[in-house]
Order: sequence, then C-alpha cells, then structure tokens
Amino acid sequence: MITPQVDDRSPWRRAEDERIASEPQKPIPHFPDDAPMAPAEQLLAKRRRRPLAVAGIVENGVVRPLDPTIKLTELSQVMIVSSKGP
Repeated sequence: MITPQVDDRSPWRRAEDERIASEPQKPIPHFPDDAPMAPAEQLLAKRRRRPLAVAGIVENGVVRPLDPTIKLTELSQVMIVSSKGP
C-alpha cells in the first residue's frame, strides 16, 4: 500500500495536471498489417535525451513515481513502469 504524500505542487502545476488528466484519451493508432516492426530501443536511439524509467502509479489521471525521493525537472521524459497489471 502506498503511503499518502503531501501534495507540494504549485497551484499552476496542480491546475495543469488536472487539465491534462481531463483531456480525452487519444485513439489507438492504426497501422497497416504489412507495417514493419521495430523495437522501442530503435525509436529511443534517435532521441538526443533518453527517457528515464521509474516505477510509478496513475492516480486520477496523474502519474506519480512510487519513490518520493525522485525529483524530476519540468521537461523530463519519463516512462512509468508497473510491476502489476490493472
């Protein structure tokens, strides 16, 4: 069980997170059946900065890392990974 943490986000960040969470989900992209497969590593290799993978959870549409000591900059690229399915 996750221990509740104090929400220390700024009012602007809190409002922005709520706005993002309320946006409709994007549809699943459709690819032709004959589209070539490529591993995620190939896509990530093209980026200048690689994303950081951290364990996390989604609560009310807001993504939160499980480790409260992780501090991310505003424009960080992060992949949240989970050890359990829904």
